[in-house]
Amino acid sequence: MDAASLAKRFHLVKLVSFDEQNGLTRVHVHSAEATATIYLQGAHLTAWQPSGREPAIFLSSKSEFAVGKPIRGGVPVVFPWFANDSKKDRVDGHPGPSHGFARIQDWSLDTVERHGDDVRLVFTQGPTAMSRSMGYDAFLLTLEFLIGPTLTMAMTVKNTGSQPLHFEDAFHTYYKVADIHEVVVKGLETTSFIDKTDDFKVKPAAGEPLRFTKRTDRIYNDTIAPITIDDVAGRRRIVLHKKGSDTTVTWNQFGELPDLGPWDWHEYVAIETANVGRNAVTLAAGASATLVAHSVVGPLRG
Repeated sequence: MDAASLAKRFHLVKLVSFDEQNGLTRVHVHSAEATATIYLQGAHLTAWQPSGREPAIFLSSKSEFAVGKPIRGGVPVVFPWFANDSKKDRVDGHPGPSHGFARIQDWSLDTVERHGDDVRLVFTQGPTAMSRSMGYDAFLLTLEFLIGPTLTMAMTVKNTGSQPLHFEDAFHTYYKVADIHEVVVKGLETTSFIDKTDDFKVKPAAGEPLRFTKRTDRIYNDTIAPITIDDVAGRRRIVLHKKGSDTTVTWNQFGELPDLGPWDWHEYVAIETANVGRNAVTLAAGASATLVAHSVVGPLRG
């Protein structure tokens, strides 16, 4: 749906506005408690700023905003597989897109309303020609945002078919920080991890908070622990609580990418609320599962 149609549909809701960028429709949330931006393509949140605080979400300076192209930064929605597609001949002899198809297709915006101190938005995505071409024709995704002093994202996957549905999912959140060299991540000290920068070797728990000194790409399976990000240079703390997630992924490229500027990597840490690998989900016919990520920003004291 285009911006004009959405503006007409939600004209009584004064908390949102709509526009378009390079053919992509986006919704802007503006309340006394927070501002945010979400693109209909991917139901992709690219900005969230609680009132009186600095922006909490990172967006690449070189992200390509184009129809069918993934956005670098923000919160990409991962479904139905994580990272590279394991099926090498999924579409015309080629694998499917990295992180699946949900983030490169439009979602429907179904609900916008006041919910206490938050603005509540609900997006949905069902089977499309693209998903069917990749073997996914019996699912419903429902993504709820609660945007205010805190940020809650909850994605429910429902199996609408008669056969089991197997998938991976994630919120690939890029948190904005002042300097990655002065970031300390707590909550993963006792968990072993798969090191994607070292031939996917399984490595023992570090026994100490995570600090970033080089390219880091780690999959921590079998963990439900909350994560604390101490943005020391920015003098703030971000706490991530999650539900329905047994995997946490941490990543920083420590360098430039085609859609990531030469300095951008200094200013984000990716902490992903996920179910991947051995924590992938299998839903029986008619069943559903919900992935929740709740972020709280506050000052770093002491």
